[in-house]
This record gives sequence, structure tokens and C-alpha cells, in this order.
Amino acid sequence: MPHATQHADVAAVVATAELDSALRGGPFHVALRAAIAARGLPLQRVQHHLSRHGVKVGVTSLSYWQQGARRPQRPESLRAVRALEEILQLPEESLIRLLAESDDTATGQHPAARSYRSLVEASGVLHRLLAELDSPVDGGLHTLGHHERVRIGGRRELLGRESHHIVRAHKDGVDRFVAVHHGDPGCVPERMQVHALENCRTGRVRLHHDTGVLVAELLFDTRLRAGETFLFRYAVEDGTAGVSREYVRGFGPAGGQYALQVRFDENALPTRCHRFTQHSPAAPRSGRQELALTGLHRSVHIVEPRVRSGIVGIGWDWE
Repeated sequence: MPHATQHADVAAVVATAELDSALRGGPFHVALRAAIAARGLPLQRVQHHLSRHGVKVGVTSLSYWQQGARRPQRPESLRAVRALEEILQLPEESLIRLLAESDDTATGQHPAARSYRSLVEASGVLHRLLAELDSPVDGGLHTLGHHERVRIGGRRELLGRESHHIVRAHKDGVDRFVAVHHGDPGCVPERMQVHALENCRTGRVRLHHDTGVLVAELLFDTRLRAGETFLFRYAVEDGTAGVSREYVRGFGPAGGQYALQVRFDENALPTRCHRFTQHSPAAPRSGRQELALTGLHRSVHIVEPRVRSGIVGIGWDWE
């Protein structure tokens, strides 16, 4: 009997270590399977606990989730994931975060271009770069319209993007805008170029190699008064990373219209495209909608009449 107890203790230690590792690095289905194993709960008991939380999920669905055959996506399923964190005594947001990273290749989905971890790191770097430019979080401008055109090259890389902004000053003395570009994994921000195209000129540029973040001042040559509107246009030439799979844009306070167009090289056309939204980098993706690629111009687009705080983007799959 002492022998059996010793083996049980070792098994518990191993299960706990596996769970800790899975929660740190994922993917989601491995972490879920490890959490259920560490708690020693059969799936029928997990289902029972979920029902006590007011969430209905079948044993078959739970089995698929922990095998990686399916991913929780519907609102009810996401409620179940949050309940599972409590039932399995896991840190809050731990499973939801792994879902958001979308790096579970066993589902047949491509990994996201940027993980939750990389977005958090980039956010910290961005604050430091903005501080170097003495740029406050509130730059004194309200966006009325932002039209963005993204180009994907023949090597499936992010060639660059062009932005056309329509803004209104909400305080006196505003004379600049700070543009932010976050390249794909493996990009080289030192080789990127910022071009002021209309009603502005390029000022100071700051970058961070490891996260691929670049920030650039666009100077207006005029000081806006509160209530005045202004139009300007700029571009970022990139083309320094590998295969691109999505383009995302984050928004703070609610703003005006946002339009995003992604155009592909005729020699590198994706098999399918879709739009998506996220409330935050840690939240699961929702609002998925397939987008049809236009034949003549090889592009897809989305239009948000009035943006809300969060993330919106277009993703695509390669053959």
C-alpha cells in the first residue's frame, strides 16, 4: 500500500507540473485536458458542475474540446470555458487567454499572426516609445474617419499600408499625429520606411526591434484650434517579415468610421478571407464573417460605421 500511495503522489506531482506547463504555453486543448486530469474529474462530473453553473455542454463537446477536435466559439461555449476555470480551480482568464492566442494547430486553423503575449509586450513597448516622443495617450484629436489600405505581396508578406485620416481637434494647439505600425512576427522595423503623403511631413521615428513596433510623428505645419477638422495621409513600407495571415487594428475610445481594405498580389491569392472582432487581446474572437475576394482587384474590405473600443481585423488562409 505505501508503494501505491507513493506512485499516486508521484502521479499527482507529474499531473500538476504538466498543467502548469500547459497553462503557460498552451495550446488550449492540452491545457484543458491537463486541468481535468489534475483534478481527477471524469467528464460526466465536469458536465454536472457546469450545469450547476447554469451552463449546458454535452460530454461529447467536452471530449472534443480536450482532444483539439473542436474549439469553443459560441457565446454559450465561451461561458462554459469561464465556468471551467472556476470548476477546475484555474487562474482567471487562463483558458480564455489560450483560446485568444489561437495557436491550436490541431483544429486545422492557422495560428494567429500575433499571440496575446506578443500584444501585451508590444503594448508596454508602445507606451515607452510614445513617452520618448513626449506624446500623451490623448493626442487631442478625435477620429471622424480612417480609411486604411493594406498590400500583401507575392511572397505572401505584408508589403505595406496606406492610411487616410479625417480628424477633429478637441483642444487648441494640436499640430501632430503619432502613427503606430506593428509588423508581423520576424519583421525588421529598421528597414521600414514612413512616407508623409498629404498635408503632413515625417518627424521623429522610434522603433523596437524585438516586438516589431514602429512609431512616427506626422507634423501638420499648422496648429489646430478646438473644433477644427484636418485631413492627412501617410504610408508605411514594410515587406520585411515572412508569411502574413491577418491585419488587425485596435481602438481605444469609440470613434468614427473605419474602413479596411486588403489587396493581394495576383500570384499569391488566399483560399478564403474573413473579418473578426475582439473586445480585448485577452478575449476570444467573435463576429466572424466570410469575405468574398473580388476577382478584378483581388481585394476584400470591411467598413465599421462607428468603431467601438476593442480590435477589428481581417484574416486569411493560404493553401
